[in-house]
Amino acid sequence: MHEQLIAAIVKEIAPVLTGQTLGKVWQLARVALVFDFRLRDERYLFIAVEPNEPRLYLVRRTVRELERQTLAPEPFLLMLRKQLGGARLVNLTKDEGDRVVRFHFAARDVIGAEHEATLVAQLTGRAANLFLLDEAKRIVASLRPAHGAGQEIGEAYQPPQSRRADAAQSVAPSPFAQGAFASLSEAADAYYQKRAAERAFDARAAALAARLRQETARREKLQSNLARDLAAHGDADEHRRIGDLLLANLATAERNGARVRLTDYYADGAPLIELEIDEHATLQEEAARSFARYTKAKRAAQEINERLAILQTELAALALQRAELARAIAARDADALEKIAAQFDKRTGQRGAETKAKQKKGPAKGASKATEQAKVARVYRSSDGYEILVGRGARDNDLLTFRLARPHDLWLHAADYPGSHVIVRNPQRTELPQRTVIEAAQLAAHFSQAKQDAKVAVHYTQRKFVAKSKGAAPGLVRIASFRTMLVAPRESGERI
Repeated sequence: MHEQLIAAIVKEIAPVLTGQTLGKVWQLARVALVFDFRLRDERYLFIAVEPNEPRLYLVRRTVRELERQTLAPEPFLLMLRKQLGGARLVNLTKDEGDRVVRFHFAARDVIGAEHEATLVAQLTGRAANLFLLDEAKRIVASLRPAHGAGQEIGEAYQPPQSRRADAAQSVAPSPFAQGAFASLSEAADAYYQKRAAERAFDARAAALAARLRQETARREKLQSNLARDLAAHGDADEHRRIGDLLLANLATAERNGARVRLTDYYADGAPLIELEIDEHATLQEEAARSFARYTKAKRAAQEINERLAILQTELAALALQRAELARAIAARDADALEKIAAQFDKRTGQRGAETKAKQKKGPAKGASKATEQAKVARVYRSSDGYEILVGRGARDNDLLTFRLARPHDLWLHAADYPGSHVIVRNPQRTELPQRTVIEAAQLAAHFSQAKQDAKVAVHYTQRKFVAKSKGAAPGLVRIASFRTMLVAPRESGERI
């Protein structure tokens, strides 16, 4: 609000408020207050000292609306109630050529003696503030922290010098006009409510767009990781073919250390092919390994392809929602925005419920281990999709390490400090991605007594190298072989 507009509103509201007694005061925001001067038509004085939009005018609200929006009172409001409760507004003025409005009250102290008190609404942009002054015009309290001459508690109040110099500048156009409204206050209230609704729409739209981008990026990342895992398992049919050829060539194979020459009965003309195998394994053992790889690859291909199909469907749905959101933003359609948000929340909620249901199924022995896992460990998922379990206490650490963890799972613990045992599930018994190992190490450091250190040493090894001495205290173990890395403590990965 510029100086002339403030002057016009003060001229409008002064006759209405002068002589009235101040009743309740509500704090609707950190820098916005509503004052009840006990007017009969449910009108209240609204003052906001936001640096980008300081303003004051009368608003029409119900008490229920105000009570629903009010915040817990801050020290300034408590002081205001103490000093001005039941005070009568004697006069309402605006400083000449400045955006400072003064409410002059006649108040009574605890013994009934009358004294002057002044509430100053300083609507001067970045220096906007509310001040409570005593009879000597010294500042008793301020709504926002204030600095500068005549702006600090205990000093005689002075308007900010730089703002008084601004008054000589040209008048900015008014952001609104009275038009068909009954008063400038009504016009101001309608204008600023509309701006608040627009800002709320923009914030809601931006938040929803960010969530859609995040969900899309997460699924695309998972899709990429799954595709990489699928490729790592290799061609199931090729594994089976190699196994069959090894068995078919038991009597005729020509072997030289790790190299073996076989007749390829699957190819036209049955040509000779050369394979590289473990030089310490027999052909039967190598064939068994090929068939084991075939079984794993076949199962993995089925499971991963099913998950990839689901991800593709989810990505298509997210792309559709992003297009709908773009249309809603372009049309400024709040109802459409809320509908998209509700659909998104419902879908992500269903997905979360499905994930929890899958976790409850647990390992092959049934749901009991999944239930036990939830009791003894915090569950995270690494950026590469691996499950990370973090023990909750010393006894829980023992249960996690020696009951729930499997021999080829990765085990981690902060070196030389008490803390949680951390397990990274490794069902495929493959080498874990370095990023997953680092994230698990960061969790081990975070859930240890060294969490305040900048860097923490973390031991890690396969679970099969961790043992417990007879009679050892809960959580105390010994490690036969391990490696160590330095990491910064942090809660990495996605909490499930």
